[in-house]
Amino acid sequence: MRSMAISATPKGIAAIVGVGPKLGGSIARKFAHEGYAVAILSRDLGRLSRFAEEIAREEKAQVFAIRIDCSDSRSVREAFEGVLSLGFVEVLVYNAYQPGSWLPTNFTDIRIDSFEKSLAVSSVGALLCSQQVIPGMVERGKGTILFTGCSASLNGFSGFSELCCGKFALRALSQCLAREFQPLGVHIAHVIIDGVVGPRRGPSTSQRTSVGEQQQNMHGGVVMDPDSLAQTYWHLHVQDRTAWTQEIDLRPSNPIPRYY
Repeated sequence: MRSMAISATPKGIAAIVGVGPKLGGSIARKFAHEGYAVAILSRDLGRLSRFAEEIAREEKAQVFAIRIDCSDSRSVREAFEGVLSLGFVEVLVYNAYQPGSWLPTNFTDIRIDSFEKSLAVSSVGALLCSQQVIPGMVERGKGTILFTGCSASLNGFSGFSELCCGKFALRALSQCLAREFQPLGVHIAHVIIDGVVGPRRGPSTSQRTSVGEQQQNMHGGVVMDPDSLAQTYWHLHVQDRTAWTQEIDLRPSNPIPRYY
């Protein structure tokens, strides 16, 4: 990262925390396509660097890979020292989550270290990352922070206490920050992904149709296209401040059945 000089641009940095091959990657790709220099952050720097090279090549944009552990305050601070060395952060998307089993866990079997880790990544990490960028946004009188939630942000599910408690807390944080900082020019919104995010559909119309049909047939419902979801994140960022969205929920027309 140190060897790459960022060119002067009226736009700031779009920092995307929690980048993988699906939603996080699509959000990074969208902001790069719109002319932003993009910092992508996650724990796996090797995989992240490959994503950065791919997006930079496809979008002819500046993309910087920076390692972060959202459960570690020191790691967050050091990561954002790197981000802020590139320029001011105009957009922060917090898309991090703690990977875990999608099978329900009996309440009495939940390990406290696993529960604390889930809370740390879902909500404490969001707080730490926001603290790194909000002062600069307030000073400039503008900025956007978008938090990724899910159906567990709204409803508790049997066997999913770890996920739900972390996502409930993230939603509360989003609402608190919106009340405090939107009057100062910082747009803060919570995006509820109520469905299963699938892989990208591909560049061509025929490929999109083919993969979409396969996704529907395999699951008995429609998985969500991450590129389409990324469009919503972009629209939230460019909304006029007289009509800011504070929370939005997204779901497919024919959802995959849920069994919890």
